[in-house]
Amino acid sequence: MRIIVCIFSCLYALLVTAQQEPVQPGVYPWEDPVIASGAFKGSRKILEGVSPHFDYINIHSTSQLPGAQPSIEHVNEDAEACILIKEGQMKVTIEGKTSILGPQDVLLLLPQQMHSIENIGNTKLTYYVMKYRSKNKMDLERGEAAGGSVIVHNDDLTISLSSKGSGSSYFDRPTAMCERFEMHTTQLMQKGPSHTSHSHIETEIILMLSGTTNMTIDGKEYSAQEGDFYFINSELLHGVRNATEAPCSYFAFKWK
Repeated sequence: MRIIVCIFSCLYALLVTAQQEPVQPGVYPWEDPVIASGAFKGSRKILEGVSPHFDYINIHSTSQLPGAQPSIEHVNEDAEACILIKEGQMKVTIEGKTSILGPQDVLLLLPQQMHSIENIGNTKLTYYVMKYRSKNKMDLERGEAAGGSVIVHNDDLTISLSSKGSGSSYFDRPTAMCERFEMHTTQLMQKGPSHTSHSHIETEIILMLSGTTNMTIDGKEYSAQEGDFYFINSELLHGVRNATEAPCSYFAFKWK
């Protein structure tokens, strides 16, 4: 059965890649996943396409109500995934090992790992899934040497203070699909920029956790609130700013 699933996944991936357009820089707004009447689960696509370093990237959000059946155990044969918990409690089983995740916890899941997801709380579970495949050849040995699949709990992180607020580093490492994949959170306590406008080779995403920000990307102005994504392609000049005097916070993750 696992061989059949893997073959189907590869064929589907080839078909999807042939139809994709480049992901455009800008804001991708949050909308709650739709759960149909009588159902226990729902999903909503946020973005999908190709990017400078990926020949396929898909970000979607999923919600599971209490009592939803666990997802069917499956494997991403030639794709990696990063899962971020927005709300609720998730039980994830990877190759027979089970862990519990809560809000702002992160799972980095390497390819070829059998896994399933279940809502074990008494409230709605909502999470983001970023699934991606590199333009370069997948390097499983590199990903395993850097730590393999990993779960990072927000409560375990060290908070670093700055003159503008605080931040926490989730990881900064190679993976099977990325030469470098880095993720951190930032909190700004007052109105104004996080840093001066800059550019870098990595493609970057800002995921808003709270508050309101403005961002300049390649000379264009955007605004985002909780749940919204900024997508910044490689080498584009950009800079994010807290739009109000109230605190704001966000995930930043980038890769090459």
